[in-house]
Amino acid sequence: MAHSEIGGTVVEAAVLDLIRRERAKALSPREWKFRLAGYGLGIRDVDGAQVVTRLPQGTDLGILPRHMN
Repeated sequence: MAHSEIGGTVVEAAVLDLIRRERAKALSPREWKFRLAGYGLGIRDVDGAQVVTRLPQGTDLGILPRHMN
């Protein structure tokens, strides 16, 4: 799946701030993903990019910037 197929957009600022705060609190990537699930968000890897999705629908919200990988 190419970036264009998933919208190629970066996650909106408010969601990105939440993701950053939760990443700073988490001790591991696994814990980070678990913490985000509590907010109804998920992260999946697609062709080397991390895509933020809304759970449980699986709706793509956008791509995380490379520096957050």
